[in-house]
Amino acid sequence: MPTFELNLSDDVYAEFQQLADQEFVSEEQAAEDLIASGIEAYNVTVVDDDPRDEMLDGAENNMFDTAQDPGSLEDDRL
Repeated sequence: MPTFELNLSDDVYAEFQQLADQEFVSEEQAAEDLIASGIEAYNVTVVDDDPRDEMLDGAENNMFDTAQDPGSLEDDRL
């Protein structure tokens, strides 16, 4: 498992320790879970080079807006 060093202010570290003691089994688990939650909150996407993704993106962009009247029934008066 990769490791890294992080410098925190005394206030942030005190909050982290308190949260780790109250909610997690260990500081390591707290750090891993909190970092994972932060990454998820930023919606970081993994780049996938699957060509089907481009086709699906194109299809989604070309879909009709169903909130409006696509047939323009107002214009079909006799």
